[in-house]
Amino acid sequence: MRAIESARPTLPPALLPALAWILAAFLLPWHIEGSSPASALALAGQWWLALPVLALVPGVGALLLPRLAPARAVLLLGAGLGAVVLLLLQGVLIRHDGNALPGLFGAARQGGFGWGGWLLLGLALSLLARGIAERGAFRGDVFLAGAVVFTGASLTLFVFFPLALMFAQAPLGPQGALDLPRFLGRLGGQDLWALGCVVDGGRCGTVWNTLLLGVLAGALGTAMGLAFALLAVRAGKRWRRGLALLAILPVITPPFVISLALIVLFGRTGIVTTALDEWFDIPRSRWIYGLPGLLIAQLLSQIPIAYLVLVGVLEAVSPTLEEAARSLRASRWYLFRTVTWPLIRPGIAAAFLLGFVESLSDFGNPLVLGGNFDVLSVSIFFAVVGAQHDPSRAATLGLILLALTLAAFLLQRRWVGTASFVTVTGKGDAGIAAPLARRVRWGAALVALPWMAFTAVVYGIVLMGGFVRDIGRGDMTFTWRHVLTAFEVEWRDAAPAFTGAAWDSLFTTLQVAAIAAPATAILGIIAAWLITRTQFPGRRALEFAALLSFAVPGTVVGVSYIVAFNVPPFELTGTAAILVICLAFRNMPVGMRAAQAALAQIDRSLEEASSVLGAGAGRTLSRIVLPLLRPAILAALVYGFVHAMTSVSAVIFLVSARHNLATTYIVGRVEAGEYALAITYSAALIVIMLAAIGLIALLTGRRRLGRRSG
Repeated sequence: MRAIESARPTLPPALLPALAWILAAFLLPWHIEGSSPASALALAGQWWLALPVLALVPGVGALLLPRLAPARAVLLLGAGLGAVVLLLLQGVLIRHDGNALPGLFGAARQGGFGWGGWLLLGLALSLLARGIAERGAFRGDVFLAGAVVFTGASLTLFVFFPLALMFAQAPLGPQGALDLPRFLGRLGGQDLWALGCVVDGGRCGTVWNTLLLGVLAGALGTAMGLAFALLAVRAGKRWRRGLALLAILPVITPPFVISLALIVLFGRTGIVTTALDEWFDIPRSRWIYGLPGLLIAQLLSQIPIAYLVLVGVLEAVSPTLEEAARSLRASRWYLFRTVTWPLIRPGIAAAFLLGFVESLSDFGNPLVLGGNFDVLSVSIFFAVVGAQHDPSRAATLGLILLALTLAAFLLQRRWVGTASFVTVTGKGDAGIAAPLARRVRWGAALVALPWMAFTAVVYGIVLMGGFVRDIGRGDMTFTWRHVLTAFEVEWRDAAPAFTGAAWDSLFTTLQVAAIAAPATAILGIIAAWLITRTQFPGRRALEFAALLSFAVPGTVVGVSYIVAFNVPPFELTGTAAILVICLAFRNMPVGMRAAQAALAQIDRSLEEASSVLGAGAGRTLSRIVLPLLRPAILAALVYGFVHAMTSVSAVIFLVSARHNLATTYIVGRVEAGEYALAITYSAALIVIMLAAIGLIALLTGRRRLGRRSG
């Protein structure tokens, strides 16, 4: 095999880096606004642009030396690190509004990096990673070193850097000066920590409300998601399709729609409320506004996340272990309690953490259904865009929210502990998964079936609302008006003309989601693999940075991106790239946690055997690990795509007239009171996302572990 591989033609190691250097220096535009490359600008007087370009010449040339040449690694390290430092310095010192050193740069002004600048930065990082590997780090594996360097650099730039700029405003006063007493007073304010609901029947603080909602949504969502997953995996094929469809529906729902449907059903003039009042004399109330309504709305979106994570975990439990317990005459209930449950603990912990964090960062449902039940995400939003316009208060609340998430993460790690959860090894596995104990099956069915019926009713309201005149006011007259307003198509000159008001935002959303979804999956899987399977300095910091963007509300992420990427050198506002980057890095923790839970069940001996046979880290990852992570890949792709289609809080500040998204269009219709049009657009998005999820599942396939058919 090695002889065959060595006979394959290989490209010279310096060819691709040399081509990238030529493109960046002589062909691609250096700035985001303009078409001139770095070489032309340097000759025209911007001499500083030549410094990072020339700094990479020794590194590219070093690739012509033998691999073990002593000077090669030093040249690679020096060239890569030097070019990165020079790029960042010239980009930070010289901006639109002037430069920090006029004596050196004169009256120079410049914009952010264009294609040339970004490509040169990527080339510098690749040479740096190669130099680190050739110095002996990461067992000399260039792929592993590159994965660590690029993942770390990406998380630093697109997660830590913007949030750090945002949080740096927390201790600042109105004039931008440091004001610690004001910061500490806000941090311990009564509006955040009051316990009136427990002591004297008053209102509790925002922090306690947020924590209570997060714990309830995470725990109940995980329990119900487990019930769905158990029925789908262990109760026969007849359950799987119906459960999968109804479990997936809530997660593909655009913002505000579930809240609107709940108001249509249970508001003071809602369908159910009116019926109860007329038939049973049950007085109308506003119970749907507050904790009960918020919890129902969040459960409708949390259960699918837990389901997606736990299905993959349950499928990976080896039937051999369960068959061994059954051969010792263990009952099905005892088997589930002592074998199956301990093995799926990483998945349970991951599902709860994701549900808890998603609840804390939810913005749309509390905005519509919150009432007097204040939560941190909405408080942050109004601190940024409300009449108070107080970025330092928003940053303070964001710090508290981050502390809650970090505490949940630490508790999850403590519960899972250091026990081994390996169930997928290199041994043959032809067993049949143990059927559920009768009490477990009936318990899961009693949880799942009523919720499926309730979900069907909610989505019936959503689908029906787009085809009646005004469902919010009880006018159920059938009409096509809303569909034509949003999605009208006319034929002009033998070609379709998309004249509906929603087409532009829909096409942009599909393009952004199609790019963001695979980026989310790739980032999440690679980050999980690096954190779980490798040892390197800063591994825990990388894991923390990966979860950081998911830990804070989308409103804070959006504002932090505006602060960080509105000026050189990383000037991205107003482009489609900032939307893709924001969505990819915000959603990657879901794929990462799903992959970590799956990797906890795969024995390292499979990868060690691949390494013994001479495969590098890249080949081991692609040939051994990825085929076993198909459920996690599917979860990451599905979550990345649908949340790119339905995200609102993180991108509402980032959209532009040229790059508008479906969610912001829907929010605009909700604010204008056009509920029927918003529901119509949402129903169309649901249909599109269902088709996309089916296509993703078909392309990724299912993981096979050698089971016999039951």
